[in-house]
Amino acid sequence: MKHFLSHKIAALMLMLLAANVASAAPKDTIFNSAAVLKIMKRVGDWQLQSWKSDGFKHNKTDWTNAALYTGIFDLAETSKDQKYDDALIAIGNDVNWNTGPNRLMADDYCVGQTYSLLYKKYNDAKMIAPFKHLADSIVTLPFNEPLDWKNQIQNREWAWCDALFMGPTALAYLSTATGDLKYLDKATKLWWKTTDYLYDTQQHLYSRDGSFLNKTEKNGAKVFWSRGNGWVLAGLARVIENMPADYPDRAKFVNEFKDMAAKIASLQQPDGSWHASLLDPQSYPVKETSGTGFYCYALLWGINHGILSKKEYLPVAKKAWVALVESVHADGMLGFVQPIGASPDKVTEQSNEVYGTGAFLLAGAQLYQLLGGH
Repeated sequence: MKHFLSHKIAALMLMLLAANVASAAPKDTIFNSAAVLKIMKRVGDWQLQSWKSDGFKHNKTDWTNAALYTGIFDLAETSKDQKYDDALIAIGNDVNWNTGPNRLMADDYCVGQTYSLLYKKYNDAKMIAPFKHLADSIVTLPFNEPLDWKNQIQNREWAWCDALFMGPTALAYLSTATGDLKYLDKATKLWWKTTDYLYDTQQHLYSRDGSFLNKTEKNGAKVFWSRGNGWVLAGLARVIENMPADYPDRAKFVNEFKDMAAKIASLQQPDGSWHASLLDPQSYPVKETSGTGFYCYALLWGINHGILSKKEYLPVAKKAWVALVESVHADGMLGFVQPIGASPDKVTEQSNEVYGTGAFLLAGAQLYQLLGGH
């Protein structure tokens, strides 16, 4: 009887141990390159299937899709699966490699980032010809208007913080693709113009646009929108990525990147995410995955490029990745993405937008690289 009981106790202990291991498994097993690639493909394949079954929700050259394409491109690079590049090339051919209809609005040439990346990979001049023609005109313009949020200024200047993911990145990647620094030089000059107007040097965060400079949240803190600052931090990473080591303003960009990264890390919520309002998360108590995705991407990029301390920032990035992975539905749709907007807003588990998917894939590619995937 004693012998029988001891066996039963041992079996019970093994069951409890197995249950504990199983409950810990999701977090313990997502940090290897195979698991990262697997969930990246699940999220990317959901997006490709969504295009097939439901069509495009936005114009193919729209900024929303342009942000997604950056992630799809990185998924292609990470997975070595041609179907992702093929999807992007088909889109480019479908729109004749044009940018959006409003020639000088940064949102409408954000897509130039991916055109330049594809051109560099495939060496097909048609991929950048229309955007290069536009960029050649952009670099000749003075951009000397004040950035006050009126008179449709966004159609002519980078007067809102989101623009810093859209415009300067597109010009910077074109510089790399063509070997001509004039595009990067213009991006640098205009970056600092926007920064001088919207960047809070005490908080190390950007107001969304001039109309937010004096706005406050319910708790009295200034309004700093999570995705808006996510656009900027990711934009910083992508501009710096295209700067030669001896580029005159590189150190200044790196310093701003470090300052913002430190601030963002300090504002991470216990669940690993950032909520829609950075300084008043209690008013928006649900996690938000587009800002979280861009922060996760930028922090991992900073580690991978030796700009941020791995010891200090990898725990932050890993917590963020857990929050992102836990937001992926069984079919591959990423939830908790704040809808299109210009300020903090509510989100739900069912909220999805293409730029959130793009941010997730950008983050995954950097994590895959950090974990030693090739």
